[in-house]
Amino acid sequence: LTSVAGCTKTGEVSRQKARAEVEVLAKAATVDVEEVRKGLPLGGKQLETFFADDKAHSDAAAAKEALNLARNRVQDLRTAKSTFFLIADKHGVILRSDLDHDALASKNLFEPFGELKAATTGKYVETRGSMPEAAGVRGRTDGQWAVATPVMKGTEVAGVYATGWSWSAYAYRLENQLRSQVKSEAAAANAKEPLVYVYVLVEKEAFGAPISPDVNAKAIKDSGLMGRASGEAVVDVAQEIEGREFGIALKRVPALGADVAIAVVRSET
Repeated sequence: LTSVAGCTKTGEVSRQKARAEVEVLAKAATVDVEEVRKGLPLGGKQLETFFADDKAHSDAAAAKEALNLARNRVQDLRTAKSTFFLIADKHGVILRSDLDHDALASKNLFEPFGELKAATTGKYVETRGSMPEAAGVRGRTDGQWAVATPVMKGTEVAGVYATGWSWSAYAYRLENQLRSQVKSEAAAANAKEPLVYVYVLVEKEAFGAPISPDVNAKAIKDSGLMGRASGEAVVDVAQEIEGREFGIALKRVPALGADVAIAVVRSET
C-alpha cells in the first residue's frame, strides 16, 4: 500500500468524489439513528399489553405477533434500518426476535451488551457489542449497534424491547445506497460506473459488506484517517491498493457512538 503524494488526476477525482459521498452517508446514518431513538420508546409502549399477561412469556407465537404489531404501529420503526428486533424479560433472557431462524431466542441480551441492563431501571440506552447470532456476515468478525427501552407493567419494568443492526449489514445497506446513486450519475453523464465500497469503522475495526475486499478494509485501517478525523471534519487520502488508484474519505458519526466512522473507498473506472 502506498499513499500517493503527488497523486494522478484519477486518484484526485476519486478522493474529491468520495469526500462528498461520505458526507451524504454520514447524514443518512444520523437520520437512521434518530428514527430508532424516536420510535423504540413508542414501540415499548405498544408491548405493554403483551407483558401484562404473564403466560405470554412462554408463548413464542404470541411474542412474535407482539413484535410485529409493535413495529407496524410506529412509523419510525417501520422505516428503521434495524437488522433485528427482540423482546426480552427483565433478566435479559430473549423471549423472541424477528429473525427468520430465531437463533437469539433464550440467549441473554445483557451478556454481549452489558450497558443495555440499564433499560431495566427505566432508561432508554444505546451501546455496542458483539453477539454472533446477530452477525450480518459469516466467516469474519462482526459487531452490532444495539439499543433497548423498558417495557412497563404498571410502575414496574416488566421487560425490554431492543433493536439494532450489525455493522457489516449496515455497511452493506449504505453501500447499496451509494451504488444506486453513482449508477444513476454515471448513466446521466454517459460515463463508466466507478468502483465504490463503504465501510463502518468502530475503534480499530473496519466492517464492510459480506463480499467487500478485506484488502480495502486493511487499507482504511492502515491509512491513519481514523486518527486524523475529529469532530465533523472529513479526512481523505488518495491511495494505491493492489495497483489501482483509490480515493478514501472518512467521517466520524457521533450519533453511532464514540469512535465510529463511515468510510467511502472509490476508484474511477
